[in-house]
Amino acid sequence: MSLDPRGSSAAQRWQAQWRLAAAFAVGASLNLAFAPFGLWPIAILAPALLIALIRGLPPRRAGWTGAAFGAGLFACGTYWLYTCLHVIGLVPIWLTVVLQAALVALMAAYSAALCYLANRYWLKVGATRAWLVLPALWVLLEWLRGWALSGFPWLSLGYAMTDSPLKGWVPLFGIYGATWAAAVIAVAANVLLMSTVTVARRLAALAAVVLLFGGGALLGRHEWTRAAGASVSIAAVQGAVPQDQKWLTKNHDEAIQRYSQLTAEAWGAQLIVWPEAALPILASEIPDYLRRLQELGRAHGSDFAIGLVNYEAATKKYYNGLLVLSDSGGGWYYKRHLVPFGEYFPVPGFVRSWMRLMSLPYADITAGGKRQPTLSAAGQKLGLTICYEDAFGSQQLRVLREATLLVNVTNNAWFGDSTATHQHLQIARMRALEAGRYLVVAANDGITAAIGPHGEIVARLPQFQKGVLRADVQPMTGLTPYARFGNYPVVLGAALLLGIAVWRRRRCDGGK
Repeated sequence: MSLDPRGSSAAQRWQAQWRLAAAFAVGASLNLAFAPFGLWPIAILAPALLIALIRGLPPRRAGWTGAAFGAGLFACGTYWLYTCLHVIGLVPIWLTVVLQAALVALMAAYSAALCYLANRYWLKVGATRAWLVLPALWVLLEWLRGWALSGFPWLSLGYAMTDSPLKGWVPLFGIYGATWAAAVIAVAANVLLMSTVTVARRLAALAAVVLLFGGGALLGRHEWTRAAGASVSIAAVQGAVPQDQKWLTKNHDEAIQRYSQLTAEAWGAQLIVWPEAALPILASEIPDYLRRLQELGRAHGSDFAIGLVNYEAATKKYYNGLLVLSDSGGGWYYKRHLVPFGEYFPVPGFVRSWMRLMSLPYADITAGGKRQPTLSAAGQKLGLTICYEDAFGSQQLRVLREATLLVNVTNNAWFGDSTATHQHLQIARMRALEAGRYLVVAANDGITAAIGPHGEIVARLPQFQKGVLRADVQPMTGLTPYARFGNYPVVLGAALLLGIAVWRRRRCDGGK
């Protein structure tokens, strides 16, 4: 009896469609591993399922399966961009959809590349593919999307590990070290669940799981940095000004009054922090107000770090800045890593002309210099970041050699009531863990928080409520291994292992 080729073809199509749907669902489920859900074991289970889904597939089908996984992760994980772009940013809905689709497609290309390359050159299941290729490719491609085309490191696998034993590896190897550990354990889970695997390989997989979880738990107890002097009292002001009302001219005076009243509750704190672009007025327009504020601060023993937009008449440029008001080492820090299509539009001149013609809203902020002086307040050297740039940990390494306290100011009102605000706080926790420093986050409508050197939340304010967060934080000095060497050990290590895998493939005439 011969099989009906049409029936066989239909079955194959159905199987391929099922696999793509499953990969999309697995990618979507990975969002549950990140804040606010915090189900971090899914960050191991989801990659393990993806590895199982592509096992034995031809390279192109594996690539499409990886693309479906990435599409599920980012389509469900960046839904809040609709609020940022259209609801608050007033970008036309058609352009919002185009931009979101383009981002999802670009992000999905990374997981597609991972699966395609793994099955193109190491299709045969074996030790080389499992332990060398898949974790190394995951780390390298995640690192690549963290800086290529301005970078989008959101939803990197390692961020899900901020409350897991694997966070102990972060002070050594940073965010991508946690990613690598999670990817290796995902591989081990596959090995343990395969029925054809030998006992020796099962024991090796089990040993890898115990080593990574146990080693991370032990390393998490180690103090990589040390206290530098007495604790510092801080007050982070959360104005909770609605974004759609903030920049209306009629509300300018009310915003100034609100921050002035909240600051009156913060007097006595050695450092008072206002969020990003706290006042809907250019700093250059209120020099007298800022001067009086500094005088009041001096009278109460308080220095300031205030988020403001500044205009420099000499250069005719606008900056998203953080103004430090202090008698010792004050001045401006300007945001270096800007948000494409949010703070600047990376489009050619003819597109800009068209946008002006169509009355589409757009703005261009100028990026600050890459090497800005370290500012001081409350007797501390401050490592300053504004909003989204705290997602780029390696760009903060230089200042860690001086900084004793980290400060991030942000305006998460752009995110609305979404998961993005919680995930941004999770990113901040990772930066504190990498640096072994306390980090103060001042957000316009939340989540304002003080974070400890192990990534723990010391204190926080509720979202969408105006208030003042008071806390005592300990200045820290010394450098974690990650602060000394950055991403180089992980990236070079992954590249080396991938090189070994290439050599083994050639040597074994097809590889494992």
